[in-house]
This record gives sequence, C-alpha cells and structure tokens, in this order.
Amino acid sequence: MVGSQQTAPFDYIIFGATGDLTMRKLIPGLYNQLRIGHIPKDARIIGTARSHHTREEFIELAHQALDRFIPEVNKDEAIICEFLKKIDYVVLDGTKSDSNWKELGSKLNKAPDDRVRVFYYSTAPHLFGSISKNLSEHKLITKESRVVLEKPIGTDSASANEINESVSRYFSEHQIYRIDHYLGKETVQDITAIRFANPFMGAVWSHEYIQSIQITAAETVGVEGRASYYDTSGALRDMIQNHLLQILSLCAMEAPNSLEADDVRNAKVAVLKALRPIKGESIRNETMRAQYTKGGIGDQPVPGYLEELGHDSNTETYALMRAYVDTPRWKDVPFYLRTLKRSTVKVSEVVVTFKPSANGVFKHRAGLNKLVIRLQPNEGLELFLNAKDPSSPIFSFQQLPLSGKFATVDGSPIPDSYERLMLDVVRDDPTLFIRRDEVEAAWAWVEPTLQAWAEDKVPMEHYAAGSRGPIAAKTFIAKTGDEWHENMKL
Repeated sequence: MVGSQQTAPFDYIIFGATGDLTMRKLIPGLYNQLRIGHIPKDARIIGTARSHHTREEFIELAHQALDRFIPEVNKDEAIICEFLKKIDYVVLDGTKSDSNWKELGSKLNKAPDDRVRVFYYSTAPHLFGSISKNLSEHKLITKESRVVLEKPIGTDSASANEINESVSRYFSEHQIYRIDHYLGKETVQDITAIRFANPFMGAVWSHEYIQSIQITAAETVGVEGRASYYDTSGALRDMIQNHLLQILSLCAMEAPNSLEADDVRNAKVAVLKALRPIKGESIRNETMRAQYTKGGIGDQPVPGYLEELGHDSNTETYALMRAYVDTPRWKDVPFYLRTLKRSTVKVSEVVVTFKPSANGVFKHRAGLNKLVIRLQPNEGLELFLNAKDPSSPIFSFQQLPLSGKFATVDGSPIPDSYERLMLDVVRDDPTLFIRRDEVEAAWAWVEPTLQAWAEDKVPMEHYAAGSRGPIAAKTFIAKTGDEWHENMKL
C-alpha cells in the first residue's frame, strides 16, 4: 500500500448502516481506500441502525458485503482483516434520545476533540433533523465534525427547505455535505477538464458553434425493489432535478475564478439561476413524460410499470425537458435533459452537436460534428469529424469517429464515485458536493413542471420496455431542428 494521499485520522459514523447503500457502496468504498493507502491505521468506522446486531454480527455483514461487491482482483485477505478490525456497531434509533446515544458518545469521546468526525446519514431524509438534534443534545458535534446528507433532499422546494433547516440548526453550512454521486464520477469531472484544459474546445464552446446539447441517463432496470419510493418520486425528481441539472451546470458554467470549492459552486449556481423558466403553456411544449409498458430487455420479457407496481399510477418513468440557459454564451441553444427506465441500453452521456458550416466549399454537404462524452458504462469520448469517403471518386463524406477510453495512468480501474466523495468529506473539500443555494435553484426550476404533471396538464405518453422511449420524443426534438444521437456503441 502507498499512502501519499493518506488522510488525517477520522471516525466515520454511518446512520442506517445495515441498509443497501452502506453494504453496496460505503463499506466497499472505504475498504478500497484503505487498500490503496488513503486511510490511516487508527481510523474507525462505526455503524448505527435500529437492527439489534452485536458488533461481531455487523462485522460479518460487512465481510459478506466485501465478498459480494469487491472484484476478485481487489481482494486482499490481510487488508480485509485489517479493515474489519476498524468496524464497530451501536444499536441506535435516530428518533429517540436514549442511553444508546451515550454508548456512541463513549466510543467517540475516546478520541481527541480535534479528530475528524463524519456523520453519514444513509437514512430517510425525514430523520435528518432528529438525528442532528440528538447529536447536538448529547454534545457529539465538534468543530471538526461534518455531516453527509443523501438524496433526495425533499420532494419540492418547501420540503427541501424544511430538511435543510432541520440540519442547519445544529451544523453550519460549511459542515454540511449534500452528496450527489454523479459529481463523484471521474467522467463527470472530465467535462470541466475537456472544456477548460483544451483551448480549441473552449474556443467553440458557445452558441456561435454549438447547435444543441443532449444529456441522457438511461437504465435497463425497472423500479424493482424501489417501487414504493419511486412511485412517490418519478423520473423528474429522481434524476433531472439533481443529477442531470448538475451535469448541465458543468457543461454551461463560465470558467470559475479558481478550482476552490466556492468558486466552482458559484459558477454552477449561476447557471441554475439563469435557466429560462418553464411555466404555463410552455410546459406542454418544453416537457414530456411517459411510462413504460410491457416489453423485453434482450430476449427476456419484462412487465410494464403498472404491472410491477400493482395499481394505477400517474408517475412517470421517462422524463424529457428542453432547457435554455439565458446567458450571452448560450443564447437560444437547447439543452435536452432525458432520463428513462427500461431502456434498450444502459447509458449516461453528454452529446454536443455543433452547427453546420455556414460557408465554404462543403456547405450543406458535410454532416454535423458531434462530441460524445460517455459517462457510463465504457467511459470515454468520441469526436465525430467529417472525412472524405475513400470509395467515392467525388467529394462525398463519411463520419470519422476519433475515440478514446477514459483510463487511469497506471491502468487500475476507475474508482467508484463514492470512494472519492467519502474521503473528500474527511479532507474538508466540498467542491463536488451541492451547496444549499444549488438545491433551492434546482427545485425552483422544476417545480412548475412537477405541478403541471400532477394536474395532468401534460399527457402521459407510453413506450415499450426495451425501447429508447416514446415515439413522440422524435417529434419533440425535431421542433428545434434536432434529432437524437443513438450511437451507443462507444
């Protein structure tokens, strides 16, 4: 192990520690950070949950999670043993002020006051306030404490404000880390690098040269075990309000004054506040929603959303919005935000379509240049250039893709987003986390659409599971002279 980026000693306290997120992402993420030398020997991981487990039983659950979710190539029995020794467990109900909080306190207070404490709320958001209150009443919040809030932070502006206020009573804003795991993806961070580290790209990154930008997050899975949650959320709340708007802000922001956290977040929130409002009649023209019906993924038949749910529902599994950023750089450039369940393929990508040549000898003869940034899977990029078709004696063109895969310099796998973000909290680096004003600006923009959809002012389209979405989406994008980029073979 090498420890060149090792953090200071810390205690990581996970509320909701027996849940799926902890076992699937947090425990494996912390193990991997220990494996590569970023976690010091005296770090501690304390799980808390209402489940009545002994320390040994919880350690066994963590061991099973490592066995299931860590690739064989990354398993090292000596490091696994070292990691499991760092784990402790306290039975705790975040809504009750009982003696178990004293047990947690006795464990934490063995360490010096200047030791970093990270409280990770892997729980339902309505518990954030009561957990914070109990931490405060039992004097467990120190100057070096931080708190991580998992999404969803509310279902609308009012509920988001209520949740934020319930935590802000006990933690200052600089201690609060609102996590969006999309921002932890190395490929999402590459958007900033591609834009600002390549002068030729920066020179054409505006309405003068860009025709449109498509941001897509498509999943082959349905709602599965999340049916009850998803039916109260839907695709717009689940994906566009947070993940896709964050990607849009990275695509559209002006160059920040520096890479310091507040400079980057100031640039992002300026984009969110510049989004053209979608209200009234424009909602019917600028948004689309749909549900999947029965179909097939590969050669496997799958049920429709209502069949999975077991009752009628007005919740969308497909959401599409046409956004405009009203700044001089992005004058009248449409940004298409699209997300869907039960897609024919799993893909998250940004597609930048450039305008055709306005003059020159090949005017109207060459195709449109495109830059495709593949966020997942098969992370990489393609730049589609026009080249002469060598089989033709005259000037006819073919699209020539220049492609490359994102990879680490040493050939190791690209880290999972949670790995990076969890230790960014310890390092007190909030750059890739969401500030409160970003949350508020995002909700303010999507809320009129949510209300209109709830009142059935926009018709519910349908699409077969295993397709690319409703047929009407082609007409939707054609209104502004665009078409979907569906080359998903990078």
